[in-house]
Amino acid sequence: MGYKKKHFTPTVSIARHKAIKSPQEQHSVNNFSYLATDAAKSTSPDFHRDANGACDGCAIRHVSLCNVLDTQELGTLSKISTDHRKSAKQIICSEDDPADHLFNIHTGVVRLSKMLPDGRRQVTGFLFPGDFFGLCCGDLYSFTAEAVTEVDLCRFSRPKLRAIFRDIPKLGERVLDMTRTELDASHARMLLLGRKTAREKLSTFLLDMVKKNAVTPNCAADETPNNQELLIDLPMSRTDIADFLGLTIETVSRQFSLLHKAGYIELDGAHRVFLKDPDQLSALAEGL
Repeated sequence: MGYKKKHFTPTVSIARHKAIKSPQEQHSVNNFSYLATDAAKSTSPDFHRDANGACDGCAIRHVSLCNVLDTQELGTLSKISTDHRKSAKQIICSEDDPADHLFNIHTGVVRLSKMLPDGRRQVTGFLFPGDFFGLCCGDLYSFTAEAVTEVDLCRFSRPKLRAIFRDIPKLGERVLDMTRTELDASHARMLLLGRKTAREKLSTFLLDMVKKNAVTPNCAADETPNNQELLIDLPMSRTDIADFLGLTIETVSRQFSLLHKAGYIELDGAHRVFLKDPDQLSALAEGL
């Protein structure tokens, strides 16, 4: 095809086609309800956590806001945190509402979006376990956050969290690092929307989902050798993907079909995709 094939290496491990073996793992993938720790299983939508129990056993602590904290500091943070649960399609926070809280995702997937006055929607991001949101807002939320799947979150009072930054400086530094990562992602997204073709956009999106899936509990089973099939879950709808990529749903569906016919991906229903040639997909994403 006249291009140089670029080598794609996942930054973290990801489940392969044959890596999902147990019934529990298979159920988790099919239903996108990632297993939570015992502390997140309360039926109440909003409850205080046990600082020395839930936080110490948190499955995503290594990639979340609090991964720099020791046990004592974790206890201090837990005192201002409440566990917050939302069912799929429920609103977590709404655009232009007072931005009183910040959120760290424990399990599930969240969609961020903005609405134009004429009703058109732009999806600005999909957030996964370990992602932190709400800090970049001013007095009002600049987006609407909605649960794509059932979601468990740690919710923090904004004034109380800011006060803890003074007492635990490394927590503030951790948040600054997460903000830098978010800014880098925003720059990449501007390139995606402004310059890439439909095929390049979808290829980039699928590769980004590899990285997101890899940090989700119970989805990262094995280290995946290069050029083998990568399994990714897409809990969001085709309409969500279209609104994220700035495309029509017809274009997104057509590009999925073209990538499938070319042998780069294999579709397993609407919400699971096998990347049959990640290196080739990476080359497409770069316009090579």
